[in-house]
Amino acid sequence: MSGNWLPESWRNKPVVQVPEYPDSDALEAAENKLRNYPPLVFAGEARKLRAQLADVAEGKAFLLQGGDCAESFAEFHPNNIRDTFRVLLQMAVVLTFASGKPVVKVGRLAGQFAKPRSSDVEEQNGVTLPSYRGDMVNDMAFSEACRVPDPERMVQVYNQSASTLNLLRAFAQGGYADLHEVHRWNLEFVSSGEQAKKYAELADRIDEAMTFMAACGLTPDVAPQLRETDFYTSHEALLLGYEEAMTRVDSTSGAWYNTSAHMLWIGDRTRQLDSGHVEFMRGIANPIGLKTGPSQTPDDLLKLIDQLNPDNDPGRLVLISRMGHQKVEEKLPDLVRAVSREGKKIVWTCDPMHGNTIKAQSGYKTRPFDHILREVQGFFAVHDAEGTHAGGVHIELTGQNVTECTGGAQAITDEGLSDRYHTHCDPRLNASQSLELAFLVGEHLKAKRDQDRKDDTAREAAE
Repeated sequence: MSGNWLPESWRNKPVVQVPEYPDSDALEAAENKLRNYPPLVFAGEARKLRAQLADVAEGKAFLLQGGDCAESFAEFHPNNIRDTFRVLLQMAVVLTFASGKPVVKVGRLAGQFAKPRSSDVEEQNGVTLPSYRGDMVNDMAFSEACRVPDPERMVQVYNQSASTLNLLRAFAQGGYADLHEVHRWNLEFVSSGEQAKKYAELADRIDEAMTFMAACGLTPDVAPQLRETDFYTSHEALLLGYEEAMTRVDSTSGAWYNTSAHMLWIGDRTRQLDSGHVEFMRGIANPIGLKTGPSQTPDDLLKLIDQLNPDNDPGRLVLISRMGHQKVEEKLPDLVRAVSREGKKIVWTCDPMHGNTIKAQSGYKTRPFDHILREVQGFFAVHDAEGTHAGGVHIELTGQNVTECTGGAQAITDEGLSDRYHTHCDPRLNASQSLELAFLVGEHLKAKRDQDRKDDTAREAAE
């Protein structure tokens, strides 16, 4: 797949969104240190995810990808990791129940520390400093010393990611994901209101099903999938020096795998065909994602697909649409038609967050919940019209009771944004809003499932 590719091949290509480190020796020392560290994930895990994404591409499963917009050192706490995991479990249960299909769970966790910026500099009160590029690069505090890119931060990211992964594996395999615990996944601040009522009703139905299965002899002891779940990690592959250092040859297959995450993606700002980011990603055997924004043309997209997935493997490439609610039904159809016409086997998923960011009258950056919902609805509408599979959703969320996105059943107002606005970068859905979105997506998936059953019945009757 990668031909004469090597992990350092990207260094011969133009790159954007990569910081300029003032001390090249310190940068080299940090990267060399990382080269000698153990892998964070393993090739076999990445291959398993790739196989599950192939099912998503074929309409046999649904992809749920979600987590923090940007992880931080300051908010590193086991409770925060647990609560984000809980929200994703809740959403997955809702979507599984509605669709009747497995839900592939991929977190924006254990590596999402670097962020692209629209400008290299930031100005405050007449002072201009380098932009904050995430805790992997520099510090959020607006001072000259804090904004200097520090390569040792990559080492700290590795250590925090290792701890996060250790905890996630324990949650996923150690009984926390047991379907008998479905009632306990609800967070305290989502314990009342319409979403809590709907979730409690769903949990009751799952409890009844579990009781029935137990009576038939299907217990977690004989069916481990009832108490365990597969959970994968992902992040944007932005700092290529870090990603190169974490890329190793798999002794089983001889292929190169990036061991910093199970899945990585290319952002909308770094997807140039001749870029170092595309060059790096084409050579790793992990499943990868590609953000696809409104400026993307069908021809450019097809060229990128050919570069990134030349073997047309259905589990290799996830196209993450992020159009904005006003443009999704205008811009997405041409891309979907081109990909379908050329027979490209990919996963289509919807990121309704990044195209819907606005500045509220209060001065806070926010994302109106109704705009998020409209983009998701538009995404499904396009795929329904084109006869293609809407494979998943990609959400920035947190398990914390934040007030960062306006609207939803909680009716967060512009004035209410300041109550608990904690993000280090972009606004996130809180647990209540995330669950509300899951139910709304679930309603569409159930309607689609019911329609497919009717169509199958009609075909059988005609035959």
